[in-house]
Parts: sequence; structure tokens; C-alpha cells
Amino acid sequence: MHYLPTRIIYGENAVRKGFVYLNRFGKKALLVTGKTSARQSGALDDILNVLNQLKIEAVSFDSVTENPTLETVMEGTDLFLANNCDFLIGIGGGSPIDSAKAISLTAANQLGKNEIYDLAKFKQNYPVVAVPTTAGTGTEATQFSVLTDAATQKKAGFGHDLAFPALSLVDPKYTLSLPANITLHTAIDSLSHLLEGIYSNQRNPLLYPLIFKGVQLIYSNLYKALHNPLLLMARDALMCASLYGGITISHTSTTLQHSIGYPLTSVYGVPHGLANGIVMQPIMELYYPAVKADLDDLFSYLRISRADFFLWLDGLQMSAGVSIPPEFIDAKIPEILASRNMANNPFEVTADAIRSILEQLS
Repeated sequence: MHYLPTRIIYGENAVRKGFVYLNRFGKKALLVTGKTSARQSGALDDILNVLNQLKIEAVSFDSVTENPTLETVMEGTDLFLANNCDFLIGIGGGSPIDSAKAISLTAANQLGKNEIYDLAKFKQNYPVVAVPTTAGTGTEATQFSVLTDAATQKKAGFGHDLAFPALSLVDPKYTLSLPANITLHTAIDSLSHLLEGIYSNQRNPLLYPLIFKGVQLIYSNLYKALHNPLLLMARDALMCASLYGGITISHTSTTLQHSIGYPLTSVYGVPHGLANGIVMQPIMELYYPAVKADLDDLFSYLRISRADFFLWLDGLQMSAGVSIPPEFIDAKIPEILASRNMANNPFEVTADAIRSILEQLS
């Protein structure tokens, strides 16, 4: 079953091409951004120019940090309601866009901080426009929002059809200003999404053309983007792969690949994509017997072997940069097992399997 209600405009001058649709959402927008990336990418100025032409007011909420918290969502909700905004525009990576989705739902349904994950209370929303400036999360095409509870250091997401953006304006040029580390980490996040579309017990062969092409785009272009950051062709390829990854997980959701990375991010600050990357090989080895035919088809499409793929991953030199102590592993295995993503694994993953993967990081 496929469901993707988001209108997606992809490519050069996507914001300008979205002019006619922006005019349908109201007369006052809350712009949800981080402190700098929206402006540095050029996306914020492009959006402001279009809003000015449309005589749409803009209220700025630029307090979103990496791994946005529940408190940040409530702060944005208060600002949205106090200014009588009609819709939201999330500009940036996954953090601002995920925050915009959550603010939309908390504001529309008058939710408190402790109700953000109570999907039964999601009855309506305010429209969200997504303008991604990284090529990683694919959140511009998903119903997911991932947030952190600062009090418990727990990172968790929710998914609901009302969280799909109404409109996504995807222009690869906004990624030209990304530094190498973010380019790498976000591309690996995209790669995780694509691979998890094969791992997931919700996998759907109708998605495989997108998955295979997305993996090929990353495999063939990531090094190019890292070595020549202004090469728009490579940036375009990574952005397209990110969008394919988002479309994929909007249907298949994610698996252990994400569940195991969340505590590494919330406790040690390991960037989300990097947290996926450092466990990518052992997780593929874990899953391989269950999805062998599909992965073999993927590597046949890429014209490489699985060993070649692992050599390529090794060449990216990904490291958590932290030592993982045994007490962290003991404490986090139950949290990982309880994650909703674990319901999507191709088979039941044991605590011992999770321990084995985490111990390889210590």
C-alpha cells in the first residue's frame, strides 16, 4: 500500500515554482529554522522573497538545535499561537522540519509536552511546507518527526499521516554550503533509509527501483561531493537519493539500524547519520541471511559485491569518536528493544545480537 499526500517540487528554483501553492495556506507563516543554516544556504532569503511578493507575513522561530527537544516544540507552539499563524515553513535539515511537523500538531490539537507522542489526540493539523537544506533525512516526504526528551536523554519519533508536509520544495543548490562532515553524515542517513526499505518486514518491491537507484546515486557521488563541494551534479544526486530514501521509509518505516543509533545520539551526541553509519556493516551482516536475495539483487544492480560495498564504507573512515562503556550497553539494550522501529525487523532481533553490535564500538 502506498500513500504520499505531499506535493513535491524538485529541482532548480523549486521555491519560486512553489509560488502558487504557498498562497493557499494563509497569510502568516511561522518560519522554523536553526540559527544559521537556513540563511547560509540561501533558502531563507528565497522563501522571504516569495512570501513578500505574496504579501504573506513571516514570524521567525530560529531556536531549533540539532536533535530538537520537546521543550523546543512547545516554545515554537506558543509562538505560533501567540502570533495567530496559519501555517509553518520548516527550512533546514531534519531538525527544523521535524520540529515544524510537531509544532503543527501540538498547536492544532492543543497538546501539552507530555501529549506529543499521544497519536490518538492527533485530529487536525496546520499545513507544513518543507524546504530541506541537507540531503539526508528525507523528512520532506515522510510522516515522521524525531524528537529528544532532554529530561530522560531519550530520542524517539512518532509517525502520523497528519505529519506529512503539505508541500515540499526541494532544490539541491541549498546543499552546496554544507561542510564535509554534514555532507557525509546526511548521505549515510539516506543510505540507511534506502537499505532499511529492503530490511523492513514492510518492504515492498514497488519501491525497489527507487531504493536501488538511490543507493547507486550515493555510491557513485558521495566521494565526488566530499572532494568537490560545489559540484552541483553530485549534490543533485545526493538530494535525489535523500528524497528516494524519505519516500521509502514513509512506506516501510525504519528498523534496528535506527533504533540502535538513537541512544548514541542522545547520550554521546554522535550525529544521527554517523550513528547509523558506524553500525551499518554489522547490521547488514546480521540481516543478510533473511534478505539475501534482495541484497544480492541490489549489489548486482550496482555491479559490485557485498565485500566491495564494505570496502567503500571502510573508506569513508566513520568513527563514533567515543568509547562505549559496558554500563551504557547494559542500560540501553532494553530501550533499543522497546523502540517501535524494532517491530519492522525482518526477524526478531535478540538482546545478544544488539550487545554484539554495540561491543564492536567499544
